[in-house]
Amino acid sequence: MLSMEIASYDVVILSDLHLGSEISRACDALELLRSIHFRRLILLGDIFCDLNLRRLKKEHWHFLSYIRKLSNPKRDTEVIWVEGNHDYGLADVLSHLVGIPAYREFVWESAGERHIAVHGHQFDNFIIKNNLVMRGLASHLYLFIQKLSYGGRLVARMLDKLNTRWQRLTPKVAAGAIAYARSRGATRIYCGHTHEATTQMQDGIIYFNAGAWTNILSTYITIQGQEIKTHEYVAQADKCCTDEELSKTVASPMDVPIAAGQQAEVGYDIILADTDCFA
Repeated sequence: MLSMEIASYDVVILSDLHLGSEISRACDALELLRSIHFRRLILLGDIFCDLNLRRLKKEHWHFLSYIRKLSNPKRDTEVIWVEGNHDYGLADVLSHLVGIPAYREFVWESAGERHIAVHGHQFDNFIIKNNLVMRGLASHLYLFIQKLSYGGRLVARMLDKLNTRWQRLTPKVAAGAIAYARSRGATRIYCGHTHEATTQMQDGIIYFNAGAWTNILSTYITIQGQEIKTHEYVAQADKCCTDEELSKTVASPMDVPIAAGQQAEVGYDIILADTDCFA
């Protein structure tokens, strides 16, 4: 009987899960993490929807529980949480819940390249100027729309896309991130915030946006040596993970060596899955 080879990566990056939101695809994110091996996981901001942890559903707690298991030193897996604009005030709480520290940005070097992971709201002038409003009335309205049954979730996702296009978030965050990377001497920079996965190269600097786990097509980034890919995780069945499935654990991540002396490769893959928490 043939067994499928489990994909192994140096780094996996997920952004914008918005736990506590009706449209968070935490179940799919958990299934992804259980299905692959990695040495480092970067949660790139807006892991929570807001400060109200009472909004968290069972599958959201399951995801957090698994992150805590991953952070156990015996697993030899590094878990990094980069703070997003929705995560403000939760650094101490998350550290207590899942045992990982919070960073405003995370910097590392690999195969001769300097990498920076930062959420991206720092390059969004609208958020900076109207932070209290965005975290107040707008967030409550957005959550209310999501609760209007299945149709509410579709409307919420549509408003999310319209908001990104109206504010021209994607080009603004990309331009700000590339300029910031240049000022820090980095050649690779990773952001979230816009909920739109994209890749852009300028003057030897490559900008990656990890997208979000609130969209129908959720996305994530993998790094293996100098090969960097954006993947789509496409859920096909209208069901959520069972408690039995959620209780399963994966083997300790493999020790994947970092290759040197190779040219950077940027790719885009589509990964098909068989579970769907929120259609």
